[in-house]
Amino acid sequence: MKGVKSVWFCSSCGAESPKWEGKCPACGEWNTMVEEKSRPSRKTRTISPSGSRAAASVPVPVSAIETSDEARIRMPSAELNRVLGGGLVAGSIILIGGEPGIGKSTLVLQNILSIKSRTILYVSGEESAKQIKMRADRIGRPSDNVFIVCETSLQSIMDHIEAIKPGLLVVDSIQTIASDELESVAGSVSQVRECASQLLKYAKETAVPVMLIGHITKEGSIAGPKVLEHIVDAVLQFEGDSQHFYRLLRAIKNRFGSTSELGIYEMCQRGLREVSNPSEMLLSHTDDDLSGVAVGVTVEGMRSFLIEVQALVSTAAYGTPQRTVNGFDYKRMNMLLAVLEKRVGFKLAAKDVFLNIAGGLKVSDPALDLAVVCAILSSNVDMPVPPRTCMAGEIGLSGEIRPVGRIEQRIREAEKLGMETILIPRHNLKGVDTSSLSIRIVEVAKVEEAFRALFA
Repeated sequence: MKGVKSVWFCSSCGAESPKWEGKCPACGEWNTMVEEKSRPSRKTRTISPSGSRAAASVPVPVSAIETSDEARIRMPSAELNRVLGGGLVAGSIILIGGEPGIGKSTLVLQNILSIKSRTILYVSGEESAKQIKMRADRIGRPSDNVFIVCETSLQSIMDHIEAIKPGLLVVDSIQTIASDELESVAGSVSQVRECASQLLKYAKETAVPVMLIGHITKEGSIAGPKVLEHIVDAVLQFEGDSQHFYRLLRAIKNRFGSTSELGIYEMCQRGLREVSNPSEMLLSHTDDDLSGVAVGVTVEGMRSFLIEVQALVSTAAYGTPQRTVNGFDYKRMNMLLAVLEKRVGFKLAAKDVFLNIAGGLKVSDPALDLAVVCAILSSNVDMPVPPRTCMAGEIGLSGEIRPVGRIEQRIREAEKLGMETILIPRHNLKGVDTSSLSIRIVEVAKVEEAFRALFA
């Protein structure tokens, strides 16, 4: 066909090349170049808020640009507002990614069904209108201002946008949308980039926020070219194990807020429920003194909460000892076991060690090291950690307990949850006023001191 040419794109970074190359010249990845049939793109019409052609942009000096606080749309979910930095910014484009069945569509749908102040267009390229209606009935939030359209053509979607003029646009998902101007199939590098660029142009020219739902690869990254994450204003990752109830919403990128915030949800029959105080749900409320259980104080984003660490140490039944970890870094646990073997004198090389973070969460905070070590030692000597005792500290290779950040926030969270004793690193209280704290603070400098403080 006239005007059609073959172009090679990198599926990892989106770089373009006129010929196939084994190694991408931009990102250096091997065997990522894929062929796409494309033609010179024609001018795509733009839509202004009044329906007329958008005015051309004019360069202006920085000093002449007027600034003001960004107008935000408050979402019904407080946890979503927390991660977004206060709500949706007008004209922003948000990308939400996550595992299949984790609850991305449910999260977005139950929020937009509760918004009554504006017209919302929900574009679905994966599900039928009846399937979405069944989910809305299960959530139990009927709405007359949310319009559903099942469409995969970008040009048809723009026609629906021009007819309805929504105040919020949702596209589920961006990998199913295709432009008629490109010969490649939906989900390819060129299609994802072109559709995202057109939706970004629409959002910026009309000040209408756009929410995109995206697929992820088996490695856990957003599917499609990396340029997709550069185009959007915010990238939210919805994490969790489908076998557990808890879901974590993290901001990987956010141009209008902090990326340190964390939203926690619980999956239930009627959708996702916000977890305002995760510490109470992540701790087991049992009166039995069990060995191998320790409570650590961790910080995720800007919030701190208590989490239960469970360990089981047993004699290896086979030749090679087993090391099984859930929710914690496998290599870091091996490092902590080596510290206990070399610096503290516990012979764990010939024993099976099983470690689990309660609730199905994945924790990367190094301050959880002390709780992991105490849980392992508790199971090894078969002695329970004293009740209402928690801890926070990072362990170094020489067996020392290193100071951690936000120690006052951790202590106050432990006190609020009814803990009576907390183990923290020595010299970590510099500049912290402890006069108003009723919790008993035990400062330890080495793992041996922590062991004596708990099991002496």
